[in-house]
Amino acid sequence: MIKILKFIFYISVLFLIIISLYPGSLLGYLFYGDFGLQPNIIENPFGTTINHFIYYFYISLLGFFLFLNSKNFEKLALALFFLSFILEGFHLIVPNRSFQIGDLLGNILGVLVAYFIVKIYLFFRKNE
Repeated sequence: MIKILKFIFYISVLFLIIISLYPGSLLGYLFYGDFGLQPNIIENPFGTTINHFIYYFYISLLGFFLFLNSKNFEKLALALFFLSFILEGFHLIVPNRSFQIGDLLGNILGVLVAYFIVKIYLFFRKNE
């Protein structure tokens, strides 16, 4: 089961990289037939920033629990944190993409919330 979950994790990271670097919205094309539209996963006042939070939270939580007992746990946390900066930074040079500070904050918050959830879990597990 762990091998399947790790495969899902790696595919999810690859999917994140592809949809972040594609010049236009692949999800907009899939949902609306328009590369210029960004779909909202949840209707909210923050726009697509919530999409960034949800996806980075999902990837981070999955990765953290998969590598919980590994020496690579802290490296994964740093890698996901820097990946959020790097992919959003590339939006400055990728055509039809735009850098948005709200999206960067959504990325970072997704990683941080997942990280702290795992740390809280470890704290309570240790005290049992």
